[in-house]
Formats: sequence, structure tokens, C-alpha cells
Amino acid sequence: MTARLLDFHADWCGPCKTQDPILEAIQEDLGDAFELQKVNVDEEQDVANQYQVRSLPTLIIENDEAVVDRFVGVTQREDIEAALSEAGA
Repeated sequence: MTARLLDFHADWCGPCKTQDPILEAIQEDLGDAFELQKVNVDEEQDVANQYQVRSLPTLIIENDEAVVDRFVGVTQREDIEAALSEAGA
């Protein structure tokens, strides 16, 4: 099972810039345990619409079977790691 974290963001989004270092630290610590996919909503509106993203930042954690969790707004590391673990990371 592959765990994926989709990070929906935009260059102009202040809270997105706050979320970035948290995601980078998780990726550094967990390495290949999950796939981080950054989605710029200005460039990939179709993907944002597919996941019904309405606010930024939005983090969606999924595995091969389904969406496991969804976070809107700046999310703490512990919450993200718990959802990744649930997704199989």
C-alpha cells in the first residue's frame, strides 16, 4: 500500500508558507515511507476540483484504497504523521 500526501497550495498563500517547513521535516524523517505530491492550485485547477479543494492549505492523505484524512489550514506535524501511519506509511 502506498501512502500519499497531497499538498494543495499557492505561491501567494501565507499559511502555505508556514506549512512547508513542517512537511519538509516529515519528509526528511520518514523518507520513502510516503510520496509527497505538491499541487499548485493555480496551475492544476483540475486536480484541485477533483479533490474539491476550497481553502488553502489543504492536505489530503490517501493510500491505494481511499482518502484516509483531510486537513484544511496549517496542520501540526503530529496530526499529519498519525494520518500517514494510518495510511500505511
